[in-house]
Amino acid sequence: MEQMLSFIAAKANYWTYVILLMVGLYAMIVKNNLVKKIVGMVIFQTAIILFYVSMGYKQGGTIPIVMHDEAHHGATSAAIKAIDYINPLPHVLMLTAIVVGVATLGVALSLAMKIYQEYGSLEEDEINEKLRNI
Repeated sequence: MEQMLSFIAAKANYWTYVILLMVGLYAMIVKNNLVKKIVGMVIFQTAIILFYVSMGYKQGGTIPIVMHDEAHHGATSAAIKAIDYINPLPHVLMLTAIVVGVATLGVALSLAMKIYQEYGSLEEDEINEKLRNI
């Protein structure tokens, strides 16, 4: 039992991501209100972004900036060890994902507004019923 608790505690950030993913997926699938579905999508996207950012973290790593030695005409004074640096690629990609997520949220909310203006409701069941009666 103690080993299982230490395993869960050591991977707490991953458990958090899994819980957020499941909450977002649940909201997208089960909820009938379109705004609740959109919020579920945002929670889902946030969990994925947090997961990728945490994958780029390295214990004891530093930012990948190499200082040049002016005495040697711009050459580095020591050999570069890649293992000492944090990989910036996941962070850069997640910045792009955040921008795409914000754009997706804006488009989804504007579509929800248009649907509400057209059908007078944001509930899926009521919208489907009105569509069947047309």
